[in-house]
Amino acid sequence: MVITGILLAALAGALVSLQTIFNSKVNERTGPWSSTALVLFTGFLASFAISLLVEGKDTFSIQHMKPWYCFSGAIGVGVVFCLMQALKLLGPTYAISIVLTSQLSFALLFDSMGWLGLDKIPFSWNQLVGVLVIVAGILLFKLGGKSEKPNAVAPSREGQ
Repeated sequence: MVITGILLAALAGALVSLQTIFNSKVNERTGPWSSTALVLFTGFLASFAISLLVEGKDTFSIQHMKPWYCFSGAIGVGVVFCLMQALKLLGPTYAISIVLTSQLSFALLFDSMGWLGLDKIPFSWNQLVGVLVIVAGILLFKLGGKSEKPNAVAPSREGQ
């Protein structure tokens, strides 16, 4: 089970990176809101069709769920919009690094506090150090690897 979870999480990371590239290409051709609508609409169509195939009539069964959980799609609008704009401003690697660090930090907070119906998981300093190591890695990536760009080749003076 753990191996399956690790493989699925790794696949999700690869798919997020792939989706990020596709989303940024859509965003180059349309406005930010229309690209967000297009991305989420095609996602709706795909997930709805797969749900009908896999779950059948249980697709429409949402018993014993708190009503506000239905708004996760609206949160997805914010996710897609903010990510596409961050990509435009920061580039893919830097933007995704910050997104993942933020995601991990908030997951640690929500788990530690037991918020939003999650089982409370005791906070440990090792978890915080892990997040800080990732932040340090991002800073090293962004700030530590700057090298001078090679000079452009000067035009030839042969004809002068």
